[in-house]
Amino acid sequence: MNIERLTPGATFPNIEVLNNKGECVPLVNPISPEHWTMVVVYRGVHCPVCTKYLTQLQEMRTQFQDIKVDIVAVSADTVEQLNRKLDDVAAEYPVYAGLSMDYMKQLGLFVSDPRSDAETDHPFPEPGLFIINSDNKVQIIEIANSPFVRPDLNMLVSGLGYTRKNDYPIRGTKSI
Repeated sequence: MNIERLTPGATFPNIEVLNNKGECVPLVNPISPEHWTMVVVYRGVHCPVCTKYLTQLQEMRTQFQDIKVDIVAVSADTVEQLNRKLDDVAAEYPVYAGLSMDYMKQLGLFVSDPRSDAETDHPFPEPGLFIINSDNKVQIIEIANSPFVRPDLNMLVSGLGYTRKNDYPIRGTKSI
């Protein structure tokens, strides 16, 4: 099995997704040059664990803003499914739909098939989190194969604050 993986220090790929109006937009589009972007890949409208995580992100949004880290979230859902999710999550950060299988592969995400039509109607990514620095390089990667494995957001905001303040280098750049 040949598994492609995005590696720390690599340039983050140009990925286009859909906003809640169905318009094609760039996934990473920092609000200013010194800002970093945290890309949170979530499973989709069917996942209650994702709803909880996206809500926690909203609750901590100002802490990430204080350290100049923009938040975006994305799934493989349709725009209709995205809008149903937004009914459950009052996010003041961009939440996108339309992450394609090709993009999931570029990001090295694990992908699952739905267990039934009641869950969803398409393959979907398992959780992933990417921190993209102001040079469009991957600073941090966290990829999971289960909805129950996600970075602790309190630890993440603390670590990112330290990283930004101390110019902490990109770690894990060696492959074996």
